Amino acid sequence: MISMEMLVASGIGLVTACGLYLLLRGRSFSVVLGLTLLGYAVNVFIFAMGRLWRGAPPVISGSGPYADPLPQALVLTAIVIGFATTGFVIELALRSRHDNGSDHVDGEEPAGDRS
Repeated sequence: MISMEMLVASGIGLVTACGLYLLLRGRSFSVVLGLTLLGYAVNVFIFAMGRLWRGAPPVISGSGPYADPLPQALVLTAIVIGFATTGFVIELALRSRHDNGSDHVDGEEPAGDRS
């Protein structure tokens, strides 16, 4: 039987591998998708490292268990920054396509690749 930790770690690894694969492709849209997937993988990783607590207060009050609010705050901030960055990178990719006439990140189509 697979544990929940193994499932989350495998999911994070799969999303990271897909993001890296897309980053290494030569098209602007693939690079944007790869950066987005890597951002999602990092967010889930940070969130998983903070552990989920049910019914625990977010601040220290006494000697009982408490939930650490820092990972949740970091992930929320990363989501907002990632959304703004993705919008900016999409705009840069569209501008590059308009200026170069190609979706390739170098601005030149490789020999024999016309798709």
